[in-house]
Amino acid sequence: MRKLLIISSLLALLCAQKSYARPPFNTDDPEPVEYKHWEYYVSTVNNYQQGVWSGTSPHFEVNYGLVPDLQVHLLIPVNYTTVPHQKASFGYADTEVGVKYRFLQETDSRPQVGIFPIIEVPTVRSDIFSNGKPKIFIPVWAQKSWDKFTTYGGVGYWINPGAGNRNYFFSGWETQ
Repeated sequence: MRKLLIISSLLALLCAQKSYARPPFNTDDPEPVEYKHWEYYVSTVNNYQQGVWSGTSPHFEVNYGLVPDLQVHLLIPVNYTTVPHQKASFGYADTEVGVKYRFLQETDSRPQVGIFPIIEVPTVRSDIFSNGKPKIFIPVWAQKSWDKFTTYGGVGYWINPGAGNRNYFFSGWETQ
């Protein structure tokens, strides 16, 4: 147990970036919403890169436990971007839908594991916030808990079509 805690802590430190630790996180866990239960979020995501602020302000997320170990997901964002010396842009473009499925339950000796494929569907024509093509994310998430200590994360692949875009891997891990 002690070795695992040390290894998890070292991995978290090696992967650390400047961030503000509060939801929504870019990484996720494999645990779906309980059967016949709802989860609602109103939140924002803000990014700053090379003088440009962008993100959602706000976005609305709803998750529902459709069957045991499976949730359906909907995210509706109000997007924004600010570029120096230009007017700020606000608008809506892509709707995110997904299904989270936990296929391996956690035990004393193994983590829980699940998938959470999502698709960002172009729903409103917007040259600023969308290239008009669906984007797909196919991740695998794992989580293990010991008393009050929990760690989770995983890796996924973004299929990002469109001129000048590339497909890419994303990984993230959290310890709490």
